[in-house]
Amino acid sequence: MALDTQNASVNYDAPKKDLYALGEMPPLGHVPRQMYAWAIRRERHGAPQDAMQIEVVDTWKIDSHEVLVMVMAAGVNYNGVWAGLGQPISPFDGHKAAYHIAGSDASGIVWAVGDKVKRWKVGDEVVIHCNQDDGDDEECNGGDPMFSPTQRIWGYETPDGSFAQFTKVQAQQLMPRPKHLTWEESACYTLTLATAYRMLFGHEPHDLKPGQNVLVWGASGGLGSYAIQLINTAGANAIGVISDETKRDFVMGLGAKGVINRGDFACWGQLPKVGSPEYATWFAEARKFGKAIWDITGRNVQGGGVNVDMVFEHPGEATFPVSSLVCKKGGMVVICAGTSGFNCTFDVRYMWMHQKRLQGSHFAHLKQAAAANKLMIERRLDPCMSEVFPWAEIPRAHTLMWKNQHKPGNMAVLVQAPRTGLRTFEDTLEASNLT
Repeated sequence: MALDTQNASVNYDAPKKDLYALGEMPPLGHVPRQMYAWAIRRERHGAPQDAMQIEVVDTWKIDSHEVLVMVMAAGVNYNGVWAGLGQPISPFDGHKAAYHIAGSDASGIVWAVGDKVKRWKVGDEVVIHCNQDDGDDEECNGGDPMFSPTQRIWGYETPDGSFAQFTKVQAQQLMPRPKHLTWEESACYTLTLATAYRMLFGHEPHDLKPGQNVLVWGASGGLGSYAIQLINTAGANAIGVISDETKRDFVMGLGAKGVINRGDFACWGQLPKVGSPEYATWFAEARKFGKAIWDITGRNVQGGGVNVDMVFEHPGEATFPVSSLVCKKGGMVVICAGTSGFNCTFDVRYMWMHQKRLQGSHFAHLKQAAAANKLMIERRLDPCMSEVFPWAEIPRAHTLMWKNQHKPGNMAVLVQAPRTGLRTFEDTLEASNLT
């Protein structure tokens, strides 16, 4: 199977203007003075429909190592909810800008390049990974860029995210776009896929190996759907956890070895005081959950249940006590978020006596993101896009995610793409009546 190649340059006629309507295509490489964006301002922090408002703002100026990308479509992630709410911190406390444009996933076209950018040219079709750093410290040069003191997440810790006609990124954030996918499919996967990839393969010696068992929380969501697929590519076994039965078939269809409905158990939330009657009740229920895992993983030669080698954590407060209990001796609980709350509790006796590892994980560096993207280009993974929203419904898409009312999989929104189903720059020009 031939791998994707970059698009050749295209020619079309379009007027030069200072501001273009959404979906209107400027001449290739012409940067208008202003653009439309969904902006958040500090005084509007709150629910997405209040925090996010359409504004006309100045188009970003790029530096020598930066690239301006015309955004064709963007992905919806929970950090957009956090940015709107201003929780757990306000993005303005970090970048100090007057407004914030959220969005940490995008597909698009390179529209302008800095004078020191060598790997990319105007007209290239790309996806964007969301890690930025200054590139000049030891971690960025021989270490792990995710440990750099300058590490930051584009579109959350920077003000120039993807919910705008143009976005400004570092050249090292660009990756080739899978040409077999539409703009919206290309836009929905990079953040969650690369995050899942680092969680599973980025923390030696607990990197995932064939035959191992992984408990995956939120198995029908963006992170979970990629975790299950990546676990399959490694020859390991995914045990997915869902919140209602309507998601079971979806998760099994992704290749999970088994699925557990957490609604069948009552051991969620912060850990009761150890030794209390409430703890005894919690422990009995947590053991029932562990038995449900054994029903999937089976028994060992001694007749005991097989515990999971790794727990893929992101709910946090609601699930962490159980995660730290059901992980096997010497196994790892790896966590990247706290969507149910940040006050994680656990019974430390099972941690030290069973020598388990608690590992925080935060997005991915370029090599990890590129490895995950290569799997998508090679069609080994499905983007699991669940819904596509028009530009006008970006706040509603975030509200659905905030309320956990979105469909299984990953959400995308159209930005400059005039309609769904377009796969190339030429398709887009034809749909815009420019060819």
